[in-house]
Amino acid sequence: MTTPVSLSTTDAEPHPDGAGFRPGLLSRLAAEAFGALFLVVAGLGVPLFTLPQSNPLPAALAAGLAVTAAMLAFAYVSGGHFNPAITLGNLVAGRIRSGHAAAYVGAQLVGAAAGALALFGVLRTIPNIPDTRAAFDTVTAGFGEHSVIQASMAGVLLAEVLGAALLVAVFLGTTARRNIHAAAAPFAVGLAMAVLLQFGQAVGNAPFNPARATASALFSNSWALGQLWLFWVAPLVGAAIAGLVFRGFSDTTGGTPATGTAAGTAGSDEDLARDFDDAADSDEEAAARRAEAAGGTSGSEKPATDKPGSRPAPAGDDVRDFFDGPGHK
Repeated sequence: MTTPVSLSTTDAEPHPDGAGFRPGLLSRLAAEAFGALFLVVAGLGVPLFTLPQSNPLPAALAAGLAVTAAMLAFAYVSGGHFNPAITLGNLVAGRIRSGHAAAYVGAQLVGAAAGALALFGVLRTIPNIPDTRAAFDTVTAGFGEHSVIQASMAGVLLAEVLGAALLVAVFLGTTARRNIHAAAAPFAVGLAMAVLLQFGQAVGNAPFNPARATASALFSNSWALGQLWLFWVAPLVGAAIAGLVFRGFSDTTGGTPATGTAAGTAGSDEDLARDFDDAADSDEEAAARRAEAAGGTSGSEKPATDKPGSRPAPAGDDVRDFFDGPGHK
């Protein structure tokens, strides 16, 4: 079994079995950029070379399968956001620091723009498409006369808020540490994305992803940039609502988190949990502090949990506290 190799020179030394893999910020940003690029190439490329108005299902499925594949490939590094709305949902839910969230959004925009640029270059080589920007217009998010069903601004806005809230809720719920089915998160998020795109495509090519909306608008005609604000404001509002609801669940739900979480997606949550300052301490230091509080060993003495036959201190307490919510004790 190969050991994961980090792209950042500041990353911690990985554990031989992969359990101690702690990717640095550079590694996570690269994963987010690659994932966003893949989503744009699949999500825009398929409808660009098909007829989405007459047969929209392949485009929606392609985007959903791309989400699943990208999460399976990169979620263990970055958490598998690939979408500013999902990043905001994680920020509101208390899973990532604001500085890292901003860096994630920047990486997602760079990756999405690179994917759209690649598609633009491919379209320029096709002689049957004289106007490449007009071709991009067919897959770019819009409302009013630029919507397939002439949906109004209010209608598209409500659809984006609803769709983004549902997508972020699925992501937060399936990637939670207490969810014993967290290994299925890539499939759940991918299916949710496919279903929502099937709904949003007819409304106004609603992508529920500001990075994808920005990427397509950059290579479309000027009207797309004029309407782009809606496809940032609406999904971010929906994401914030989902994040607040999920944070409320975490703050009010007691009990011991489930311990049967699979390593795939849950591992990414553990990596993101280390963004908190409290998670910088090692397990041994945490055990020593607990022993001191209980009147046991001093900070310079070896914790009692190191004695043969004793039960080791529970690993990942900071991670479990993280998923229980910042205010839960």
